[in-house]
Amino acid sequence: MRKLQDIASVDFSKSSDGLVPCVVQDDATRRVLMLGYMNEAALKTTIETKKATFFSRSKNRLWTKGESSGNFLHLKQLLIDCDADTILLLCQPEGPACHTGDDTCFQQNNNEKLYFADQLESIIRERLANPQEKSYTSSLVQRGINKVAQKVGEEAVELVIEAMDNSEDLFKNEAADLFYHYLILLQAKGFEFKDILTVLEERNRKKS
Repeated sequence: MRKLQDIASVDFSKSSDGLVPCVVQDDATRRVLMLGYMNEAALKTTIETKKATFFSRSKNRLWTKGESSGNFLHLKQLLIDCDADTILLLCQPEGPACHTGDDTCFQQNNNEKLYFADQLESIIRERLANPQEKSYTSSLVQRGINKVAQKVGEEAVELVIEAMDNSEDLFKNEAADLFYHYLILLQAKGFEFKDILTVLEERNRKKS
């Protein structure tokens, strides 16, 4: 796929009704949320408002997802396929994407948050490549690998302490702190989370 440069990039002429299919994915989880159709006006409105807008074949008009329910799909990225006749929207959903109240229109729970780790890694990678004065991540890495490793150790100890207590919120927050600093350490050492998953996959294959 390639990034959409302008409205003219999409070939609406391939369909007699001037509509092209539009797949919507959750920007954080990459779960498929819904399928709609766009004409040129819907695409233009989506780009201008940053809210997913489609052409409703049943209502025979433009329709912004969430216009009645408030469950908008906020546009983060817009791509087209190699034939320029299918659109992919990466959106941040504000509430359920399906009219039934489900997270997606494909009868699956949109609870998978693994892809959010990719976003965190991207943020960390950006902070390492382009340090920012007020960035905690940048300042930590600039203090050296030993300090980063020490911080991971401290967070691990704090997680162990909370594991012995009964506060679920404190435990989850400490676990989140440890995971984030763990990702920083991986980046500082030149690795990514997927590299560690590969090791685990190889171990699993050896056992099976």
